Amino acid sequence: MIPRALSIAGSDSGGGAGIQADLKTFSALGVFGMTAITALTAQNTTGVRAIVEMTPEFVRQQIDAVIGDIGVDAAKTGMLSNTPIIEAVADELRSRRIAALVVDPVMISKSGAPLLRPEACDALRRVLLPIALVVTPNLHEAGALLNRSVRTLEEMEAAARELHALGPRFVVVKGGHLEGAAVDVVFDGRRSERLATPRIATTHTHGTGCVFSAAITAGLARGLPAAAAIRNAKRFITRAIEAALPIGAGHGPANPMHAVTPEIDVDREG
Repeated sequence: MIPRALSIAGSDSGGGAGIQADLKTFSALGVFGMTAITALTAQNTTGVRAIVEMTPEFVRQQIDAVIGDIGVDAAKTGMLSNTPIIEAVADELRSRRIAALVVDPVMISKSGAPLLRPEACDALRRVLLPIALVVTPNLHEAGALLNRSVRTLEEMEAAARELHALGPRFVVVKGGHLEGAAVDVVFDGRRSERLATPRIATTHTHGTGCVFSAAITAGLARGLPAAAAIRNAKRFITRAIEAALPIGAGHGPANPMHAVTPEIDVDREG
């Protein structure tokens, strides 16, 4: 049976992030992708124009529908928007005993638009992190979850340990906003590891957090141990950034379909 992964996240009408990026990543990695949409965004490469939140009950029904019929080998969360949705998602995943859960604590879009209500950060800490296998905050998100700034590699390592104490078994603090090499810190409760790749000079990085967390989820769905899924995802997102798409007038998207041949044999004869 093909591995099955569920993305619980917002929709990006521009196709570069959110459930659209997740589904592309799942497909590129040989995993059948499903979605539970938490919010609709009117969005492109320059910014977010409008957001419509789903009701918590409708989000719950989407999760129940796909798990009850198709089944889920691994799941991830992205944009959850507000406290009632977070609580509904956590309750549904807990009752369904989804163990392979990746939490990407999405808070702000690439253009700076808020994607999580400020008061909902506590709900992330309180009900979602304790049931996560992997959590993947960037520097801003790690700081928001801990109520302090995270700006250096040493602070990233300390933050990873503190976040681990909240419940997730693996913490990946992403250092993409630091200068120099792109270094992520991984902590598994025993040891800290730095995953480093050369920084790629590009502004086209829309959706990188979504692609990275989706790639981890795909690895888990395929049966990989979490540590291996994280390392493979780091390589995958690096290649996706290298193959980023310079489209639109703002931040173009990373390209999770880089592994799929870009050349299509087209019959042009009438």
